[in-house]
Amino acid sequence: MSSGDATLLAARSLSKRFGGLAALDGVSLTVRRGEIFGLIGPNGAGKTTLFNVLTGLYPPDAGEFMFDGERVSGLKPYRIAARGIARTFQNIRLFANMSALENVMVGRHVRTRTGVAGAVLRGAAARAEEHGIERRAFELLDYVGIAARAAQPAFGLAYGDQRRLEIARALATEPKLLALDEPAAGMNATERAELARLLERIRAGGITLLLIEHDVKLVMGLCDRVAVLDYGMKIAEGDPAAVQRDPVVIEAYLGGALA
Repeated sequence: MSSGDATLLAARSLSKRFGGLAALDGVSLTVRRGEIFGLIGPNGAGKTTLFNVLTGLYPPDAGEFMFDGERVSGLKPYRIAARGIARTFQNIRLFANMSALENVMVGRHVRTRTGVAGAVLRGAAARAEEHGIERRAFELLDYVGIAARAAQPAFGLAYGDQRRLEIARALATEPKLLALDEPAAGMNATERAELARLLERIRAGGITLLLIEHDVKLVMGLCDRVAVLDYGMKIAEGDPAAVQRDPVVIEAYLGGALA
């Protein structure tokens, strides 16, 4: 598959069980380059499990997925990150006592060249690379709108800024695909609107987005295509308007979130 192919991520019949529970049951989906792809479904539908499989935290029990023309299912998380998949988490996972800048610098190290010896000896090349990492980290903080808080420890940031910091740290890995697990959780209407503009800007910069989000209004207004999971199975996929009208989807949500 060439880099010019429209398909970036292709998951085929992914399954994952925990004991007797099928968290994923034969899920297949395709994410195209340059799109914002939404993944929705009721609580417990398997959305975060799918993210965990796609980012290497869980190996699939069956099925496989291809990314940018290569089979990457079963690889360790750091290898998948190096291939170009980055993610944020439903529950924010920052280094609480490190500054915002340091958090982003940690993410950047997946693209560094200095080995252990160079880091210990602190030669000219290692120092130059470290300065480059710091500069790029600050640029990303500015990109997401929190450069003024670069020196603040992560625990002292407002909730919405912590979400932005997680996105900046993920962007530091230079991803081709950014997977966001409920990035709008806990945000007010103004923060959600700002988040939507940021995600559009990230997409305009050439990064494909895969989005789990309970805010269906945000998903329907932002995403090019949407897939719906329920009890670990994909029950619908298509453009937002068609998915929103699907009787099976409406039944899964009991007419609530999609009403």
